Amino acid sequence: MAKISSAEWEVMRVLWTKGGATSTEITKILSTKQDWSASTVKTLLGRLADKGYLTSRREGRTYLYQAILNEEEANLTAVQEVLSKICLTKHGHILERLIQQTPMTEEQMKGLQDLLASKVSVERVQCDCQPGQCHCASHVEEEI
Repeated sequence: MAKISSAEWEVMRVLWTKGGATSTEITKILSTKQDWSASTVKTLLGRLADKGYLTSRREGRTYLYQAILNEEEANLTAVQEVLSKICLTKHGHILERLIQQTPMTEEQMKGLQDLLASKVSVERVQCDCQPGQCHCASHVEEEI
């Protein structure tokens, strides 16, 4: 999956929300947050189309853009990309912090509790870093 820039992500969020939109609609929606011209939005749409993340269909004098990329999959991929840069032994702590900082409904909390109750723990989380990339001490044992 080709990387989506922050600007492209803003456009994709509009397409995911609306299901489809013209460049004019996207520009109008983002105008309160971004100071982008219509040509900037069209450039971003072109890049996203080139990456295979959206389609366009001519409707009269305009084009209707629709996301091909699934929002949930894109979100998961983005989070996995960030976590892949961090020692696996630190993921649990990061998840704890994210849960503390994230507002949740009772239903969402119940879902997390059920997930945790059914999750099978491991005796020890194995570091996946190259030796010298982290302080978890997993590599000290390997080097001996």
